[in-house]
Amino acid sequence: MTKKLFAAVAAACALSFATPSAAAEPGKAIVSLYRAAPGQQLALLKWMAGQDRAAAAAGVAPAQIYVHTSGDSWDYLVINPQTTDAQDEAVDAAAKKMGLTTGPKASLEFRTMIAVHTDTMANGPMTAAQILANLEK
Repeated sequence: MTKKLFAAVAAACALSFATPSAAAEPGKAIVSLYRAAPGQQLALLKWMAGQDRAAAAAGVAPAQIYVHTSGDSWDYLVINPQTTDAQDEAVDAAAKKMGLTTGPKASLEFRTMIAVHTDTMANGPMTAAQILANLEK
């Protein structure tokens, strides 16, 4: 599973981001794999769309979502920026204004739509040369 996750993240990053410049510092991201609960794919997508609307209203980048087409048993690979406490508060405030569930209740609501999920913290995107250069520091 770890090799498949790494391959999916590497492919997602390669397809979704412009090649970083040599001077660019890598960002921090949360990479998640979701398997929707039976019959909950549409509800999950609508929930994620609501979260993206709240993020946009707060000036936070929306999630990058990749849809499973073959291979392992996940449905969606989602890459979100790692946010600050202030950004999280701004997203929550925007979500409240939009009538979306926030706080611990949002976590419970989300879990009704998923059967399995994993979250992994990652740095990037980076080229192999940038990773090697960081190792030499």
